[in-house]
Order: sequence, then structure tokens, then C-alpha cells
Amino acid sequence: MALQCGIVGLPNVGKSTLFNCLSSAKAQAANFPFCTIEPNVGVITVPDERLNILASIDKPKVIVPTTIEIVDIAGLVKGASKGEGLGNKFLANIRETDAIIHVLRCFEDDNITHVDGSINPVRDKEIIDTELQLKDLETVEVRMSKVAKQAKTGGDKNAKRTYDILVKYKDVLLQGRSARSVELSDDDKKFTADLCLLTDKPVLYVCNVEESCAKDGNKFVEMVREATKDENAQVIVVAAAIESEISELETYEERQMFLEEIGLSESGVGRLIKAAYSLLNLETYFTTGEKETHAWTYIKGTKAPGAAGVIHSDFERGFIRAEVIKYDDYIKLGSESACRDNGKIGVEGKEYVVQDGDIMHFRFNV
Repeated sequence: MALQCGIVGLPNVGKSTLFNCLSSAKAQAANFPFCTIEPNVGVITVPDERLNILASIDKPKVIVPTTIEIVDIAGLVKGASKGEGLGNKFLANIRETDAIIHVLRCFEDDNITHVDGSINPVRDKEIIDTELQLKDLETVEVRMSKVAKQAKTGGDKNAKRTYDILVKYKDVLLQGRSARSVELSDDDKKFTADLCLLTDKPVLYVCNVEESCAKDGNKFVEMVREATKDENAQVIVVAAAIESEISELETYEERQMFLEEIGLSESGVGRLIKAAYSLLNLETYFTTGEKETHAWTYIKGTKAPGAAGVIHSDFERGFIRAEVIKYDDYIKLGSESACRDNGKIGVEGKEYVVQDGDIMHFRFNV
């Protein structure tokens, strides 16, 4: 599944350092703007304790976690919507992603230059918001000019409906708000989905703080929370520098010991990956047995045949039924055979909507 989160932010806010923590791909990290020019793509393992618990029961030969893709995109500066800096490249790269991880600098360090000379994460957020909104406004106005004539004649109902939706987007963007704040029905969204508006993508804010603030945040984090309180967006606190040190440790035990020493129960990177997974509207089902315990990614709301197709297209094409065990039942009873003996295996058809944590076995014929 090729859904991607793009990491964005002004230069020198810690994007590439954070990306390096997330991925085995090493983006260059340096103290000057535009250090990352081409987008770096990392395939990131999603931490899920349920996978480990299932594996401890079945003791498989192979354990396969689920993954997502994270893209580190070049730093943006004021004027990007008009092509300043690497603006055009930045905007093209972010348009190709499905969600945005917006990194904000929430720490002071005289040794790391800020592109605007001072630390103000809300100002930084607004700079990027404005550039994305201006580009979206341009996109909307171009489309409006194309459908205006058909909409005004009244002969094309779809054109009229599209035009009315575009007007809503334009009004919001002119107010300095993002396209995601426009409330549309699922049916309405289909009329303008191909616009791929930058500010219509779901967003997650990551406050990059110093080590001492990794647990509780600081005044800059509070500024971000206040500024985003009406956006229905999550705010996560991460100390990228310390996460970089943690990522260099070789064993899980060493990493956990390090976290305990600084008062954390889970790494910021782990929380970030889980939040990004949720941001993409993704969930996980499992297949498990003696040979393999495998986590599979699907889009929330997917029905059984579609989930089967994640494994192989033949599974979806020849789908007959799905045998489903709820995760809690499997853990409680300790095996598939025990679940079968206790009547805890459900037989589901094509209309079954897969639930997060389901343990599944598909019957198919092609």
C-alpha cells in the first residue's frame, strides 16, 4: 500500500534529523537551508505490540510488521507559491503525498540558525500555511475559469455543482484558512478530488523540542496547541536530537533503558509513526500461525474482499468467505483451535467491514 506522509517545515527545524530517526535512509542533515533537495523516501515499520503478543503465542518462523512510507521534502521559505527558493519543487512533492507531518521548531539553540532569525513556531506554521493556501487558491481559480461557462448556462448540472464547491473553497482560502476546513459530503468531494489541494490533506503537527522538554513540552508547544485548537489536528512533542541518539542504540532493551532514564515510557518516534498511520486512515488486521505472524495494512472501512486483496489480487477476485477471530478472543483462548472449539470464529461474507485487530483467514477460488 503506497500511501505516504510528507514531512514538511521551514529550513533547519529538524525535519531531516527526524527523518533519519524514522528511516534507515539517511537524509543529509546540515546547518543551512535547502540541505534536502530531492525528496527522500523511507519505508517505516509501524510498532504494534499486538504483533509481538501474537508471535509469542504462535512462535512463528517469520514475523512481518506493517509499514508506511515517509517522505522528507525540501524546506520551504516565504514566497514558495511564486517559485521562491525551491518552492515549485516543494509544492509538487507535497502534492503527491496523502498527509502532512508539519515539523515546527520549538527549541532555542544559538548554534543552529533559524531562517527568520528568531524562534516562533506559530509564525513558522503560518508561513507554510499561507504558501500552501496561495497555491491552492491559484489551483481553484484556474478550475473555476474552466467550468464557469458550463455552470452559468445551467445545462451541465455537474459543472454547476463543481463550481459551487469551488466557490466554497475560494471563500475559505481568501480568509486565510485551509481547504480542509470546508465541510463537504462524500459525494461532493468526488467532484473536486482531482484538484489534490495541498491544504485539504490531513495534518499532524510535530513540535521539535530540547531533551529537557521531551515529556511535558514548553512554552512554544503551548503556543502551537493554542494556534491549532480549532483544526482538529494532533500535536506531538518530539526531541529529535535525543531520538537520534536512541536510534543509534542496537537493542530494544538499551533503547527502553535510555527512555526510562529521561522519564519516557515510549519514544517520540514510536508515537509519531502510530499517529502518522492513523492520519492516513489506516488500520491493521493479522494472519498468524506456525509459519508466519503477519500484520496487514488496509484503509479503514474496507470490506473483506478488499482486505483479502491486500495479500494477493487472486484472494479478492476469487473471494468466498473470511474466517474472523477477534484479537481479544485469540489472546484469551491462546490458539485458533481453542477459538474454534469455543465458537469464537466468525464466518463473514463480502459485506463484512474489517475491524482493526481482526485475525483473518480467507477462503477463495480462482
